[in-house]
Amino acid sequence: MLVLEDGRRFVGRAYGSRGQTLGEIVFATGMTGYQETLTDPSYAGQIVLMTAPHIGNTGANDEDMESSRIWVAGFVVREPARIASNFRSTRTLDQDLVNNEVVGISGIDTRAITRHIRSAGSMKSGIFSGPAFDLSAGEQLELVRGGAAMRGRNLSDQVSTVEPFQIPAKGERIGSVAVLDLGVKTSTLNYLAERGFEVLVLPQSVTAEHVLSLNPTALFFSNGPGDPAASDAHVTLLQEVLRAGVPYFGICFGNQLLGRALGFRTYKLPFGHRGINQPVLDKTTGRVEITSQNHGFAVDMPIEGVSDSRTGFGRVEVSHYSLNDQVVEGIRCLDIPAFSVQYHPESAAGPHDANYLFDRFRDMVTAHTAAAGAGDAQ
Repeated sequence: MLVLEDGRRFVGRAYGSRGQTLGEIVFATGMTGYQETLTDPSYAGQIVLMTAPHIGNTGANDEDMESSRIWVAGFVVREPARIASNFRSTRTLDQDLVNNEVVGISGIDTRAITRHIRSAGSMKSGIFSGPAFDLSAGEQLELVRGGAAMRGRNLSDQVSTVEPFQIPAKGERIGSVAVLDLGVKTSTLNYLAERGFEVLVLPQSVTAEHVLSLNPTALFFSNGPGDPAASDAHVTLLQEVLRAGVPYFGICFGNQLLGRALGFRTYKLPFGHRGINQPVLDKTTGRVEITSQNHGFAVDMPIEGVSDSRTGFGRVEVSHYSLNDQVVEGIRCLDIPAFSVQYHPESAAGPHDANYLFDRFRDMVTAHTAAAGAGDAQ
């Protein structure tokens, strides 16, 4: 049984582990890439509904894992594949769900639920199977409504690494990048290393003093779950490192935290952007990119024109925006070396349209380093 906060109930078949789970129900529109979705730490605390009707046909493998485990609170699909048929498959998706104790449901009208969420917005929900299925409707609804809301929730400590670790640069080393792990994906770290960065992955609990003591060439804030308004400590850290002149690149949650560091507010979207087919306009090039996204919050900034940072970081502008609903999808600072995007340029899973942003980051850092060197020489 899938139970929504507003009392809607949907009966289906148990899928994955049996039991009960609670979380905010959201929908993801990707036609492929379910394994990357499931292992994306940004989905922590959320029950994910796949709009694609047939899920699991290519099975699962270790190569497509974006972290060490599945993070979704629950999984909702229309038709799970009866068999896995792919030369890269080493196990079935159902086995992964069971092994990770993910409670799911299948055989329900996912189109109807998606349309309902689009109208009513994302909301608390719960999946009940096994003995939990026999709870009364009132008891199930009470459990759902008593669950934690995503607004005001800080989940960074649940998904971040506990111990720092390093990934060596691939090819010519151009410097080091301190990565604040707020729920980072493996492919992101690999792309940074491929651009010549020695990657220093740090727990979300580190201080600005610790970051600066590492003398990094640049700073990177990753994607992650939760409400950016509940991450004031990370905003303060970012402000202190920006004032020290360290170049910055942030994605997804890192984009929202840059917006807040610049003095702009963030707000919760009605149903968010999730999937690998989200159209975004890059105002710099005029190109339309099809992007991979997973966010339920956004930065409140004017799409056109140049704004002044309310916290003393100079001029700032929106660099990208969504063509579906004009939500801010990127921020560029004009007086300090910092920019961010709301989507996932590492393209796992998803299109490769935005992969160039890692090159843009590398170019910004090398230009900043060269300018600083020239200034020291004078």
